[in-house]
Amino acid sequence: MKLMADSTCDLSQDVITAYEIDIIPLTVTIEGTDYKDRLDITTDQYFEKLQAGSEAASTGAPSPSLYVEFFEKAIRDGHSEILCICMSSGTSASYQSGELGRTQFFEENPESEVKIHVVDSKSMSHGSGWLVMKSSELEKEGHSFEDIVTFVESHKTKVKHFLSVDDLSHLIRSGRISGASALIGKLLNIKPIMSMKQGKGAVVAKERGRNRVLKHYVDEFSKRNDSTNTTFLLIGYTTDRQVALDLQTKIQAETTFSGDIYIMQMGVAVATHVGPGGLSMFFMEK
Repeated sequence: MKLMADSTCDLSQDVITAYEIDIIPLTVTIEGTDYKDRLDITTDQYFEKLQAGSEAASTGAPSPSLYVEFFEKAIRDGHSEILCICMSSGTSASYQSGELGRTQFFEENPESEVKIHVVDSKSMSHGSGWLVMKSSELEKEGHSFEDIVTFVESHKTKVKHFLSVDDLSHLIRSGRISGASALIGKLLNIKPIMSMKQGKGAVVAKERGRNRVLKHYVDEFSKRNDSTNTTFLLIGYTTDRQVALDLQTKIQAETTFSGDIYIMQMGVAVATHVGPGGLSMFFMEK
């Protein structure tokens, strides 16, 4: 089985290499120049451009033809089963492009017996990345392609997301939070915590200060975690790796979770909407 994902899965390069995942890049446009997410520009480079006065980036989904190119390459490499996991259709056109690419491939290759399944993950960032890693884990355990597809489709809405930010202006620009809410947040040091509802981001809580945010994450994890299916935990950040490490330490000290905890930086396509100071956590809930 060949695993694929669009670049918003935000998986680290060492995981991408170890799991042999093909990453289909979104396009990031900054002041008229196009970059391939995670290939031509890093998150740190992007925020350096912002600090130097560049305009905020816009993002574009991969084209259907690009998906076809990836499908064809996987087949040339000897794969007969392809599982492609995309960002939520509620926040990006990536899934629609993937489905169009799949249709185009079979129109051009009607005799092909290759199995291609494109997933609308209903997730953002490392949420889809979590599903990609879980799929690889299930394959290594000996599960069939059909079983893995069934698991992903039936469990994808149970991947729990938490995301908090320091700078609310990026969420305002992307339409994720109102200007009035942002002003109140800045005045009172209130940090919104977002999750996914029906495939879109939504504010589910507000905490005052970073320590309260960390406590909220740990408390919610302890209450919601599906200990059978959460064999690993993903923590994401945009600019501050130390706060991600602090969350990791707090989880290890205050919960019974003993699985692997991965810390990964968000890519530019996601970070442009999140902004600096973003902190996220992903696991499967009951």
